[in-house]
Amino acid sequence: MKHIYGRLLETLDRRGRAALAVVIDTEGSAPQVPGSAAIFSSAGLEAGTVGGGLLEATIQEIARRSLDDRLCRLVRVALDAEEVEADGAVCGGSISVLVDPLADEERPVFERAMDAHRARNAGALLTTLQPLQNDLVSVAKDWLPREKFREFALPGRGDAVRLQIERAWTLAEPRFLELKGDRLFIEPVLPSPRLIIAGAGHIGKAVAHLGNLLDFEVTVIDDRAEFANKDSLPDADVVMVQDIASAVGSVPDDPDTYFVIVTRGHRHDADALRACIKRRTAYIGMIGSRHKIGVLEREFLEKGWATAEEWGRVHTPIGLPIRSRTVAEIAVSIAAELVKVRAERQAEVRT
Repeated sequence: MKHIYGRLLETLDRRGRAALAVVIDTEGSAPQVPGSAAIFSSAGLEAGTVGGGLLEATIQEIARRSLDDRLCRLVRVALDAEEVEADGAVCGGSISVLVDPLADEERPVFERAMDAHRARNAGALLTTLQPLQNDLVSVAKDWLPREKFREFALPGRGDAVRLQIERAWTLAEPRFLELKGDRLFIEPVLPSPRLIIAGAGHIGKAVAHLGNLLDFEVTVIDDRAEFANKDSLPDADVVMVQDIASAVGSVPDDPDTYFVIVTRGHRHDADALRACIKRRTAYIGMIGSRHKIGVLEREFLEKGWATAEEWGRVHTPIGLPIRSRTVAEIAVSIAAELVKVRAERQAEVRT
């Protein structure tokens, strides 16, 4: 459960109460973007970040006060370069952070969002803020499933808000709206991209670890139980112990799926590749020497297992060319290529 709201529910289970701090707007240079969030308990920072350094220390102190008095605050912090230079966080812009200590009361909304997230159903978390006095605000949260977007309306707002919700979801970017008397923060909650790793050896294990850190939903496949198990792969969301090609072929068709093929041998790699090369995917990468790749390319084309266009979509040799040699370096090069492809896909949506 990688989403920050999953971590929030875990924190509530442990602590009973928690304050959620969310960046909802920025101006100029800022250390984090809208949607960045941190969870604070009475013990301090539990997860996430709103920027680190002096800014985070300031928000943590406000979160402590809010946990005591149970009041929500919308805080705007000027990021003056001279003030924060000693902490190594020179920015010069400003940032607005909503500090909400009522997560325990709002828990059903977060649970609905996370239930949808686990089921790979998209939606948006809507936070309506009404100014009170000074930095105090009242907060109301609601979960809006994707299929309900077209039905959503605010009295007297026409289609404007609905269009903003659609745009936030399409771009996968939170949006902050200033309305008459109200403020609305729209946060799209989308399924994590799937990372399917064929091969649970040293490289597969290292890529699983990095994939988890990079917010992929990680599945590792291998036919060897001594390698494919949760003790060996603590960062994997799913571990499948079965024939590699069959397991790869059983993965649901989804254009937001990334396949990394790093099995223990030439034939297993080829079988895994055959199982996914004609699929709708975001990425297919296969490890191997240039000689091995050349042999496989001729085999795939001659036997009609792939067209030249389909073969051209395969990232092989896998990873960015950073002259990697060790297992860790190879995993870093693969993870970097995954990030690059994911960012390029997101940029295409925005243009």
